Amino acid sequence: MSEYRYKMPDVGEGIVEAEIVEWHVKVGDTVSEDQHVLDVMTDKATVEIPCAVNGTVTKLVGEPGDVIAVGTQIMFIAVDGDVPAEDASADAPAAGGEAEAKPDTASAAPVAPVAPVKAPEVAVRAEGERPLASPAVRKRAMDAGLDLYTVPGTGPAGRVTHEDLDDFIASGGRLASRAGGHSSALRTPRTAVTEEKIIGLRRRIADNMSHAQRTIPDIAYVEEIDVTALEELRKHLNATKQDDQAKLTFIPFLVMALTRALPETPQANAHFDGEAMLLTKHDAVHCGIAAATPNGLMVPVIKHAEAMDIWQIAAELGRLGKAAKDGKATKDELSGSTITITSLGAIGGLVTTPILNAPEVSIIGVNKMQTLPRFDDNGQVVARKVLNLSSCFDHRIVDGYDAAMLIQRVKAYLENPATLFM
Repeated sequence: MSEYRYKMPDVGEGIVEAEIVEWHVKVGDTVSEDQHVLDVMTDKATVEIPCAVNGTVTKLVGEPGDVIAVGTQIMFIAVDGDVPAEDASADAPAAGGEAEAKPDTASAAPVAPVAPVKAPEVAVRAEGERPLASPAVRKRAMDAGLDLYTVPGTGPAGRVTHEDLDDFIASGGRLASRAGGHSSALRTPRTAVTEEKIIGLRRRIADNMSHAQRTIPDIAYVEEIDVTALEELRKHLNATKQDDQAKLTFIPFLVMALTRALPETPQANAHFDGEAMLLTKHDAVHCGIAAATPNGLMVPVIKHAEAMDIWQIAAELGRLGKAAKDGKATKDELSGSTITITSLGAIGGLVTTPILNAPEVSIIGVNKMQTLPRFDDNGQVVARKVLNLSSCFDHRIVDGYDAAMLIQRVKAYLENPATLFM
């Protein structure tokens, strides 16, 4: 029996460390070659780490939230026979040795357990139906002045659990109290406090946003866009599209407008290295689309948008958005953007001040579309569909005049949508 020391692998060009997100094995588990044993987070994406040998796990190094250098031994496996040659365990410090990698002390702080939150699955019981609950739960309810008839139970046969009481109290007692036979809202103080360790994607977002805000002097520019004609065109195209064509939203039109306008302001479609004082301008438009996912903010990238028609942009937008929300977007699909679009318009909001997605120097924010009264060329009040574009630029690279001219060119395309196809 030999010991195989598995190291944190090289998970991408230029990546020197990765953050542990989740172990999928524990000490004592039997593992096999190519088995998915660990998820790690780089500054680009979440990466699934496979096992390299068959054997039994004897030791794991690092917990979720720990940042581990590439080459550090992270998993020890008992294997039959000789250790495979690729182990090369002498190349990296063993856990507990003098050169052992130290996890981030901030991420190693103790975390209070977070109570699960359950949605009520059983309706409040009928009149005369005795609620099922343990004596301890009944005492808690009595001490809190709660009538268990009003508390939904999620346990077996509708039994009210301690968690059900916690959820009911935390919600402020949304369901009616039976006190006195009259309906009245419970107003129980909310006292719960939870601590949540920030790891994985959320930690990367926090780091990136903090770095951008500290180091980039940005300029914001907001302009109102009349999209009445564009909306008429969009609805017509959706009504007449082929079955295999994606439904058009506002975003594909904005992407197309940017591909037309950016050549006039090439410094806005660029990456800037502030330490090397190097600006890299891109002819290609790789448009990042900020997307809210169950795992946090991700930015899938429409590569070479300048070479796509409106239908291709819409299809790629849909494909990438689904991959991001399903957690299946690849590292390549989440990197390489040259400019980013972020949209909160579906939620609302008149103006936003988005934070730059460094090393990019431009970000375009889409706000709420609404119908408002505006004056036409004859001075008559008419109803128009309008929205605001809230854009931010790295002021070290993009001057205010150039930022304004870029958005004015985008405005001209969107307000005269036929010109997008000329």
